[in-house]
Amino acid sequence: MSKKPKGSLSEKSQMMDDLLSKDGVVLFVGPAPSTLREWINSLPKRRKLKFFNIQSTKQKKENLEKAKESFDEVLTCSFSSDSSIAKTILPFRDKIVAILSRSEAKMWYFKRVIPHIPYVLSPTETSLIWATDKIQMRKRMQDYDKKLLPRFTVVYDILESDPESVADYIEKKLTYPVMVKPSGLSSSMLVTNCYHREELVSALKAVSRKAQSLHKQYKEYYQQGTPQVLVEELMEGDLYSVDGVVNSKGKCLFYPSVYVKTGKQIGFDDYFGYLQMTPTKLKQKNYDDMTDITKKAVHALGLRNTHFHAELIRSEDGWKVVEIAPRVGGFRQDLYKKSFDIDVTANDIRIRMGVLPKIKKSPKGYTAAMKIFAKKEGVISQIKGEKKIHEIESVYKVDQHKKTGDKAIFAKHGGKAVFSIMLFNKDRSKLLADIRRIEQVLKISVK
Repeated sequence: MSKKPKGSLSEKSQMMDDLLSKDGVVLFVGPAPSTLREWINSLPKRRKLKFFNIQSTKQKKENLEKAKESFDEVLTCSFSSDSSIAKTILPFRDKIVAILSRSEAKMWYFKRVIPHIPYVLSPTETSLIWATDKIQMRKRMQDYDKKLLPRFTVVYDILESDPESVADYIEKKLTYPVMVKPSGLSSSMLVTNCYHREELVSALKAVSRKAQSLHKQYKEYYQQGTPQVLVEELMEGDLYSVDGVVNSKGKCLFYPSVYVKTGKQIGFDDYFGYLQMTPTKLKQKNYDDMTDITKKAVHALGLRNTHFHAELIRSEDGWKVVEIAPRVGGFRQDLYKKSFDIDVTANDIRIRMGVLPKIKKSPKGYTAAMKIFAKKEGVISQIKGEKKIHEIESVYKVDQHKKTGDKAIFAKHGGKAVFSIMLFNKDRSKLLADIRRIEQVLKISVK
């Protein structure tokens, strides 16, 4: 008998048979990222398991059309209306076998849908609130174990507070440097490192201005009158992340660790993830310590039946938790698939169906994800090197999110990267050399 070609559709179908042979509907809530749509498109057309997407009635038409190219069904509803959600889901509610969301900014959609599907495994609404609100998250972890995180304090009413008076209050509680993190905003928006009073006051003023424009959204979506601001002592050390799954009994399984280099480390006054790379050089003892503290944080937040993404700092005082999110981390489908042949999306579905997946730990090579921002904010006047980066050996995927004439905005102000670049190489030194080549070749000019 002739062997089936490696990576063929029939082989993929065999590997996914435990999922695709099941009758039912997997419901994705909120906007679907391109990696998720690509994953669905890679599946065989003849399968029993169906994939539905439910989005807001306010979603742009072109985004809904993109979703329709991948999902078996795309529906819309008003997530602020229980009646609208119920009517939309009712025709297929009894067929749903798993429900999940990938959108950090729209996680509140997920919280709103869960009560309408009471007999499907999912995280609780309360645990999602704890895991998506920076302040609630830290309060829960502090009650569970103070050693999990750095010292912090909270500014409860930024709209009514005088920045100078708030700075006085913070200086009595914490020691510089500190990090300002508005609660409820997605990604690294308005996250600012402050090394002295002038920077702290400036950061508080910026948050106050943004909070004024988002006041209505906060009141409607986060059930609080005004945005709250978390201020915590800045930890010095290396940043790592790790994804995993937790079942209904609290059992956690972890993927390999990912090293993260931030924009701050390469000269930006911004805290976005510039470079993510796996596998890392962490020794087994350090990895075990990292996963132990992550497990405590997952349990402190009461997460269950979900995939989770954790970011941690390895400081002189040991591991400290930065954030935990009840979703798959950015670029993880590529990072883990390329380096370890782990299908994160399939595992995300499995854990929500009550199945603990098997997680491979033997690496096939080194994978890196890069986010490229312009050095300054403004209108992009010229981009050099975009064709050359495609010729670099390790580069296998380039997504260009902005072009000449578009506005370049930092992540802390809500902006997106100009480029997202994925690299893979079996040789770590060659991968690092190609990352350097990208930094030298790609130039973004801004007016």
